[in-house]
Amino acid sequence: MRTSGRTRKAAVIAVAGLAACATLITGCSSDKKDDGKSGSDSSSSSSTEKITLHVGDFGSFGYDDKTGAALYAEYHKLHPNITIVEDAVSDGQQYWNSLKLHLTQNSGLDDIQAIEVGYIGLAIQPNLASKFVDFKTVAGFNADDWLPYKEKQATTSDGKVIGVGTDAGPTAICYNKDAFQKAGLPTDRDTLAANWNGDWQKFIDLGKQFAASKTAPKGMKFSDSGSGLFNAVLASQPTQYSDASGKLIYDTSAGVQTAWNIATEAVQEGLTAGYQQLDPANAWAAAFKTNKFATVTCPSWMVGLVATNSGDAGKGKWDVAAPPQVGNWGGSFLAVPKSGKHVKEATELAQWLTSAAQEIKVFQKFGNIPSSTKALDDPAVQNLVNPYFPDTPMGKIFATAAKNITPAPIGPWDGNVKDIITKNGILDMEKRGTSKDKAWSNAVKQIKDTVVE
Repeated sequence: MRTSGRTRKAAVIAVAGLAACATLITGCSSDKKDDGKSGSDSSSSSSTEKITLHVGDFGSFGYDDKTGAALYAEYHKLHPNITIVEDAVSDGQQYWNSLKLHLTQNSGLDDIQAIEVGYIGLAIQPNLASKFVDFKTVAGFNADDWLPYKEKQATTSDGKVIGVGTDAGPTAICYNKDAFQKAGLPTDRDTLAANWNGDWQKFIDLGKQFAASKTAPKGMKFSDSGSGLFNAVLASQPTQYSDASGKLIYDTSAGVQTAWNIATEAVQEGLTAGYQQLDPANAWAAAFKTNKFATVTCPSWMVGLVATNSGDAGKGKWDVAAPPQVGNWGGSFLAVPKSGKHVKEATELAQWLTSAAQEIKVFQKFGNIPSSTKALDDPAVQNLVNPYFPDTPMGKIFATAAKNITPAPIGPWDGNVKDIITKNGILDMEKRGTSKDKAWSNAVKQIKDTVVE
């Protein structure tokens, strides 16, 4: 789960050895018409044919050469005939809506398509799953290489595996130590974790202390987003949007009610800054540098964004503590459409990107915690200390959390329901002052109008 802040980008990975190419995109590809996008021809290229592979994703997966682990450039050195182009959008819902349309039309698909865990329940349904390669038929694939729950999430009812796991999404609390100190709050991560352990209400109560402090930084809210808080709380609950059969139960779910009550209390108490995380307009990203909030409920994949968005001025000011209750928020898969022109090369790239060695590099550079069990046990992960967060045992915090996650059932419509509750429910309260009850009823109405089970 990861953002560039732009509505659309084509991150062309420029690499040495392609001087003969007229341009990075068209000249390096054998696919002159659509530059490697999927079509009806599913033939594979030879090992020397120059081709372009498109990776479609959302946010920031940490693979790119600019802010990520430079895996695309590394892969090109191993395979000089392959150029990789990353097609990314910042908004996960927009990405998924577009992907569904392209799957239905069987055109316009990238060679590799990322699928977020909130939408994997829909992707494994027969009408969509049939569009993707079954990794169980791919040489070298072993589902046991990932956390037990990870590949199970990408497995269809008849046993096909449509995606390989990228990261997991164990949660934590990212907090501004300077702001806490000025507000007279504890700044030690272990002390904070002990103070709110087991109870999200205690986290909100600390926020009230921050808001009441006369020495807290002026204009700074305790939390960045009511929606982000909702997502983190819900991630820690045993029941969420759907039951074990995939049926939506959001309107009776104890977990959803708990998350809604905690998040809306924070909004009503004026503790949240009212930003939409990962918004296309980049307002949330820009707010880090202008010190608009003191905490972010951050899954592991968001840690890199905290650093990137805060910039050099924020180095050493942020820390990470264990959350009141651990949960899994986010995490994704790489899937390969069958209709691609270079299916063999695409599956090889997907497997390489999600291997233990590469997931470790992404974690070291960007913070996305591996879903590979081998990577999680590696000393490079266990002992990682991110220089942006000096002395913070980042590896131990997130690796321990990832192994202790008990995931809730995932249904086909979870991602859509989450999007409506957070953007049309909680965000509406923050932006327009809509009452808690009205915001909930508006969200329920929209879910019933747009989600057809």
